[in-house]
Amino acid sequence: MRRLPPLAAVRVFEAAARHGNFTRAAAELGMTQAAVSYQVKLLEERLGTSLFSREKKQVALTEAGRKAAPMVSSAFDTIDDAFAAARSQNDDLLTVSSSQTFASNWLARNLGGFQVARPELALRLHTSDTLVDFARDEVDVAVRVWRQGRPPGVASHFLMRVHATPMCSPECRDRLGISEPGDLLDVTQLSPHDDWWDRWFELAGISVIDRTSRGKRGIRLDGQVFDGNAAIAHQGVAMLSPPMWRADILAGRLVQLFPLTLFEPFAYWLVYPEHKRNVPKVKAFREWLLAEFRREAAEDESGAFLEPEEAAEA
Repeated sequence: MRRLPPLAAVRVFEAAARHGNFTRAAAELGMTQAAVSYQVKLLEERLGTSLFSREKKQVALTEAGRKAAPMVSSAFDTIDDAFAAARSQNDDLLTVSSSQTFASNWLARNLGGFQVARPELALRLHTSDTLVDFARDEVDVAVRVWRQGRPPGVASHFLMRVHATPMCSPECRDRLGISEPGDLLDVTQLSPHDDWWDRWFELAGISVIDRTSRGKRGIRLDGQVFDGNAAIAHQGVAMLSPPMWRADILAGRLVQLFPLTLFEPFAYWLVYPEHKRNVPKVKAFREWLLAEFRREAAEDESGAFLEPEEAAEA
């Protein structure tokens, strides 16, 4: 078993010996001069010998200190080398956490652009609908949905409001003859028990009596990813968020049936620990993601890319 003295005190000794001065060692370590003096005294008491002589407010290494100092400095160099490879690997790997829908329908379709722009960075996508704990999880940045205001305790950047509108394939629209909101009461609704449907119908001015008297025809699925893919396969009409399905809209696989959009009191945010704000890989991802959303915002007329306060003023 190793008989190591307190490593915090050893670190202070190494800095003080290298500088030959407690004040300069304190400045390097972000400590007070008194704290440096205390740690050195603690180490000397543990060893049973003096490491510094103190005369007229000046310090100098004793014979024991002169023997120990170069070996301790060499040991710290070895430790630094041991972790250099791990630091390098961490610098080259970016871990992004995201909800299932955003990961599958936005990130997965767009990450190729980031990889082309930053080929030196490896990217790992962590998919979970559980809020990430940056202190515990090995995650650099996350895209999360938050209700009202900015997420607390982290650096955050608004991406877009959570919103949805009825969408289906062009073939389904034409086959079912959908031309007005009330027509959706008589078609197959995908996940009809999702409250998005009732709230959108309310916005469209369709009464509760009409909705309940005509029942809820549809297929119950588990999430927007499944709803959207079923809609592409002509299985019915789904409540979807257009930015998540932009590629399918542009390719003609999906159409937005009406301009009326339901907005939730939630928004997507890019979040990460404040102390990682200037980490190169985090900065690179942030700049790329925000540029992508600015590009999409320039083509949007629904107001989905305006923060709720801005949307209220628009």
